[in-house]
Amino acid sequence: MNASREREPSDIASALAAFARDLTAHTDLDDTLRRVTEAALDLIPGTDAADVVAISGRSSFTSHGPTSSLPPRLDAAQIEFGEGPCLDAATTTAVVRADDLTTDTRWPKYAPIALAEGVRCSLSFQLFTHRDTFGALNLFAFEPRAFTDDAIMVGEALATHAAIALTAGRVEDQLHSALASRDVIGQAKGMIMERVGVDAQQAFTLLTRLSQDSNTPIGRLSVQLVEKGSESAR
Repeated sequence: MNASREREPSDIASALAAFARDLTAHTDLDDTLRRVTEAALDLIPGTDAADVVAISGRSSFTSHGPTSSLPPRLDAAQIEFGEGPCLDAATTTAVVRADDLTTDTRWPKYAPIALAEGVRCSLSFQLFTHRDTFGALNLFAFEPRAFTDDAIMVGEALATHAAIALTAGRVEDQLHSALASRDVIGQAKGMIMERVGVDAQQAFTLLTRLSQDSNTPIGRLSVQLVEKGSESAR
């Protein structure tokens, strides 16, 4: 059981400020989210385990920064049964608190799994909801009624940092994908220019027409053309 002492509000504010300053020095997503979950253990009394879960299409998930092997197991159970406090927070409700899973009737399939793991209480915070991607910061406790209203306040602050980190990571991934797509489109244009004897604008027009005629996204079509060109050059 986490033995963190109760902190005064001024202590909590100072600790959160110091945490935020420290967080700006770390750009790696997993490292940042690990620091968020470790801060939850330190700043929120009663927390015995924590993680940040990102759910894709309600069927697959990634557990970021788990403080033990427990959170990913409970995440997996919720995905399998399609119910649970973390899943509710990630997809529908901003904050989900379960004070005692022995008496809580909201998740009849998940609760026995959590209780078998020794978890009696949980607190989950929604990070974001996008078209097919959801996220939550999840805290677990081995004692019932472990989380107070102050825990919600601190958890919301930590959840904000986690949400910013995940959103920034997603934007960076999209940027890398866009740059990679631009590069391969440029390669496809170059191949068309060389083989057909046209300029860059005409090559792009032809590539666009091929994309429309075949109902294939221009990025995917470019990859196919480059791969075929590489094969024929062997």
